[in-house]
Amino acid sequence: MMKKLEVEVLSSTDIALDTMEMELKSEYICKHAVPGQFLHIYVEGHTLRRPISIADVDKFNNTLTILFKKVGSGTEKLAAYQPGSRISVLGPSGNGFDYIGVESSTVLLVGGGIGVPPLYYLGKALAEKNVKVISVLGFQTGASVFYEEKFKQLGDTYIVTNDGSYGSRGFVTDVLWDIAEIDRYYSCGPLPMLKAVCTELPHKEGYISLEERMGCGVGACFACVIPTDDNGGYKKICKDGPVFAAHEVSL
Repeated sequence: MMKKLEVEVLSSTDIALDTMEMELKSEYICKHAVPGQFLHIYVEGHTLRRPISIADVDKFNNTLTILFKKVGSGTEKLAAYQPGSRISVLGPSGNGFDYIGVESSTVLLVGGGIGVPPLYYLGKALAEKNVKVISVLGFQTGASVFYEEKFKQLGDTYIVTNDGSYGSRGFVTDVLWDIAEIDRYYSCGPLPMLKAVCTELPHKEGYISLEERMGCGVGACFACVIPTDDNGGYKKICKDGPVFAAHEVSL
């Protein structure tokens, strides 16, 4: 259940080009968060909160991790928060990934850029169920790559960069045919990437997590809607998502 909370910043670290990893303390969020959910974070001096995915949770120590890119004044200011600072958040928000019944299966994780973080928390949950995890992670350049070693601890991991400066050159879809048979896939990243992944895997059960700017973050303002395959229907990404079955929405 989502709550408005004040959470403590424990650390804030540059881990890749314009990419920050921040560790937070919150017993409530750690107790209730599931893979795929996000925090709606207030940054002082900015009207709209920032939706940022939960990348990891340590239930024993009541700490959680978020990753975000510095792309504007809001995230630049968030990146400057020091240990001991307190941040207002709404969370855990949204609906997470459905991974019921995945035991004894092979699952593919496909992430692009800042869409990678929520897949790590999911991958850990799957690995705990003895699911075979295969990950394909796409970045713009080698300097943008993060969490490669963490994903390798979960299973086979492929890195793809747009410019070929690290890993394979191209897009995540360029390596999908090199991967053995899978039972289900989960993907998060830019909309063009999600479209391409769904097109390449049309007959597989899949779930996608959508990245979107939000207004209220609780489903009241209609700022983050996406059309469904129904006649004129819409889903709210902040409330109905951000995770949807691949066939549930029209990309």
